[in-house]
Amino acid sequence: MASKKRVPVIAGNWKMFKNRDEALAFVFAVNDNMPKRKEVETVICAPAIHLSALVKRQGDNLRIGAQNMHFKDSGAFTGEISPLMLVDAGVSYCVIGHSERRQYFNETDETVNLKVKAAIAHDIIPILCVGESLSIREKGTTNRFVKKQILKAYEGIELEDALKVIVAYEPIWAIGTGVTATKEQANETIKGIRRVLAKLYQRVNANKMRILYGGSVNTNNIKELLGESDIDGALIGGASLKSDDFLKLVDAARK
Repeated sequence: MASKKRVPVIAGNWKMFKNRDEALAFVFAVNDNMPKRKEVETVICAPAIHLSALVKRQGDNLRIGAQNMHFKDSGAFTGEISPLMLVDAGVSYCVIGHSERRQYFNETDETVNLKVKAAIAHDIIPILCVGESLSIREKGTTNRFVKKQILKAYEGIELEDALKVIVAYEPIWAIGTGVTATKEQANETIKGIRRVLAKLYQRVNANKMRILYGGSVNTNNIKELLGESDIDGALIGGASLKSDDFLKLVDAARK
């Protein structure tokens, strides 16, 4: 069984919600109640247009993340945001490879790998998303599918950099549906991810890597999910939009 000495991560993914005033009000509401970062890492991944404003108002313990970035530092890529732009805005985390990006915006395992490398090169912590569709789950090939995603995402990444990556296992069939993987399903798949990482980087190092669960996480199921041996936190969508709920989610992760 993996050690639970890893610092848990509670990351909110706001997706395409909140105007500027709503975003600022949220940050002001939670700032003073965030635990020390050595206790729980708290992150809000906000729409790109709000990042600079939120970074300026983040407290000592809350961090602001992006939801996407290009892998190039600059270029003729209309509508994209480069890692240099995120660094300039003060962003310290970035969600990479979310299933919605893969499904709607044609992201591939190859581009995910390039983005992970680019994030690391610019001292941005990647929150790397992997996960299977319902048909893959029903076929019983979840572990094989997720293993392929992990192997490709970490291709060409040395141990020192691999330790910086946070993995988020998000079964596609549970995102925004109200259906959550059982705590046992989530933990078993995350154990499988850790086994893949152990083969790549040795068990002692894999046990240091944080792997989150995401997929209809809410204030009612967060505690039981975090009670599992290998689940180190959560990447949370809808339940992270209300400040009161976010505080409850963070409180559940306190050691």
